[in-house]
Amino acid sequence: QLQLVESGGGLVQSGGSLRLSCAASGFTVDHYNICWFRQAPGKEREGIACFCVSANMTYYTDPVKGRFTISRDNAKSTVYLQIYSLKPEDSGNYYCAADWKPYPPFCHILRHYAYWGQGTQVTVSS
Repeated sequence: QLQLVESGGGLVQSGGSLRLSCAASGFTVDHYNICWFRQAPGKEREGIACFCVSANMTYYTDPVKGRFTISRDNAKSTVYLQIYSLKPEDSGNYYCAADWKPYPPFCHILRHYAYWGQGTQVTVSS
């Protein structure tokens, strides 16, 4: 059964760093599209950093470019989101999602993902 479990969130001061983890089971992460989504209070859930494996490409939304890096360890079946220079506007719930179906330009679109983790909360204080 395909499962995703996020961890690594917490309370961090502005300018700090976090590494979020998404542990996968029931599938191999190198064969699935994996996307990190973020939902800030009052906003829609948005894909911010994604692997589109069929196209061998990554996607980053503009606000996180240069600060967020998605990576994976296939041996550990884990996908990571390394975050540097956190800002208060980065606060929100972070979700890991997986699906085999999305292709560009849809690899960051929420409705194309069927499998989701429970989320991990990130709070950035000023």
